[in-house]
Amino acid sequence: MPVLGVDGCRAGWVGALTRGTTYDVLLAGDIATLVAQALRREPALGVVAVDIPIGLPDDRPRLADRLARTRLPTGRKSSVFPTPSRAAVAHTSQPEASAANRAALDVGLSIQAFHLVPKILDVDAWVRGEPPVTVLEVHPEVSLAEIDPACVVPSKVTPAGRAARAAALRSAGLEPPAYRPGRGYAADDLLDACAVAWTALRHAAGSAYSLPDPPEVFSDGLPAAIWV
Repeated sequence: MPVLGVDGCRAGWVGALTRGTTYDVLLAGDIATLVAQALRREPALGVVAVDIPIGLPDDRPRLADRLARTRLPTGRKSSVFPTPSRAAVAHTSQPEASAANRAALDVGLSIQAFHLVPKILDVDAWVRGEPPVTVLEVHPEVSLAEIDPACVVPSKVTPAGRAARAAALRSAGLEPPAYRPGRGYAADDLLDACAVAWTALRHAAGSAYSLPDPPEVFSDGLPAAIWV
C-alpha cells in the first residue's frame, strides 16, 4: 500500500511518498494540497502520517507527549514539544496563547510551540473534513529511536545527525532521497518525512502501535496518539 510521510517546512509541508523502499518527494503550502498531489500519483494511497499534533487537549497535558518522551534517550526528550491546548490555538498572539494555555494546562506556551499553531490548525481543519485516507500523528525522532536509539543522539541539524538518521532508515530497508537545496525545505525536514513514512508503512502492515493505546479523546473528538 502506498503511504505518505509529512513534515512541516519553510515552504509549508514536505512529503515522502513511498510504495516500499524508495521515496518520491512532494511539496505544498498546505496539507490538503500535498495529499491531493499524492493521491494523483497514487490513487491507492492508504495512510498519511504527519509530524504535527492531532487531537488537542482541553484541561490536561496529553498522555501521548509524555509517553513519547520516554522512548527517547537522555538529552533528546525535549524534541517532543508539549501540545498546545484547544483554547490556546484560538489566539493569534503568543502572549495571549500562552496565557490561555496556562489557564487550561497550568503551563505557558513557548514561542517555538506557538510558531507551530498555523500548521496545527491546517491539519486540524483537514482531518475534521474526513479525508479519504487513514491519518496518523507520528513523531520522527520517536520513530527513528524505534529503529536505533543511538541515531537520534546527535542533533538532526548536524552532518553527523543527518548521516546517523539516514543510516537508520537504510537499516530498515528504506533509501532516503537525495536532498535538493533551494526548494523550501531543509535536509532534516526531508529525513523527518521519510521517518514518518516508515511508521506509516508499519501501520499499513499492521505492526505499528500507538502511544497511548487506546488513544485519548478530547472535546474535538479526534484520537490523540503518537504512532510508532
